[in-house]
Amino acid sequence: MSDALNGRHVLVGVGGSIAAFKSCLVVTELRNRGAEVRVAMTGGAQRFVTPLTLQSLSGHPVVASLWAGEPVGASPEHGMIHLSLAEWTEIQVVVAAPANLIARLALGFADDAVTATALACSAPLIVAPAMETAMWRHPAVEANVAMLQSRGTRFVGPIGGRLASGIEGEGRMAEAEAIVATIESTLAS
Repeated sequence: MSDALNGRHVLVGVGGSIAAFKSCLVVTELRNRGAEVRVAMTGGAQRFVTPLTLQSLSGHPVVASLWAGEPVGASPEHGMIHLSLAEWTEIQVVVAAPANLIARLALGFADDAVTATALACSAPLIVAPAMETAMWRHPAVEANVAMLQSRGTRFVGPIGGRLASGIEGEGRMAEAEAIVATIESTLAS
C-alpha cells in the first residue's frame, strides 16, 4: 500500500443519495492510508448516514451545517466554518453526488456545508456521482458534468450495477478503492 496519502488533508463531502453509506468506506480507506480526513454533509446525506458515524470514522467533528459547529483547521476568528475548512483542504471529493448536488456545484450554489466549502476552496475537486441511469443520462446532468469538467473537476464513476430502484444500469457510485485511487493520482499530478 502506498503512503501517498500519509498526512494529506482530504475533505469528503457527502451528498444525499442512498449511496451515502459508502462514504463510511471512503473515509475508512483514506484514514487507513494515513490521510487526515474532514467531512462535510448535505442535509440529504444526513437522512442516510449520521454525522456521528462519520465523526467516529474520521476522528473529527463533521460539518453538517453552515450555522453550527466549530471551525476546522485554520483560525476560527471569522466564525465561517466553510472558509476554515476550504483553507485546510488539499483535495476535496464529493461522494454520493445526486443530480441536484452536481447541478448546485456546476452553478456555484453555496447553500449547504458541501457546496459552500467547494465554492470557497481552490483545491482540486473530485465528484463520485450516484443516481438512477435515466437521471445520469439526462441532458441537464450531462451539461452540468461537462461544465464542471471544463473547470478541472474529475469524475470517478458512476459504474454499472444494481441501483436503488432494483434495476441494473449505469449510475451506481464507484467503489471506495477507485475513489481513493483517483484522489491519490490527482494529488500525484
